[in-house]
Amino acid sequence: MTIDNATVTKIANLARIRVLDEEKAKYAAQIGGIMQWIEQLNAVNTDGVEPLASVNDIALPLREDAITDGNKQADILANAPESTSGFFAVPKIVE
Repeated sequence: MTIDNATVTKIANLARIRVLDEEKAKYAAQIGGIMQWIEQLNAVNTDGVEPLASVNDIALPLREDAITDGNKQADILANAPESTSGFFAVPKIVE
C-alpha cells in the first residue's frame, strides 16, 4: 500500500496533530512500512489457531472465595496512636 502526502495530511487531521510539509515524506515512508508489515501479518495462515487472551497458557492459582472478618483488629489497632475498647480514638471535632 502506497501512502502519499495527502494521506499523511488526512491522518494528521484525524489525529489532531500538526505535521510540517517537510516531514510528510518521512511519515509517508514510515506509515507505508507499517502497512507493509500488516500485510505480511495478514498473509500468515491462521486456520485452526485458537484466539489467545494471553501468550502464557497457564492457569493462575485461585484462592478460596470466602468471606471473613479478617481477624486483624489487633494488628490494625497497633498502628493507631490511641485506641479504646477496640476502636480508634480520635479527637472530638463536633461541639
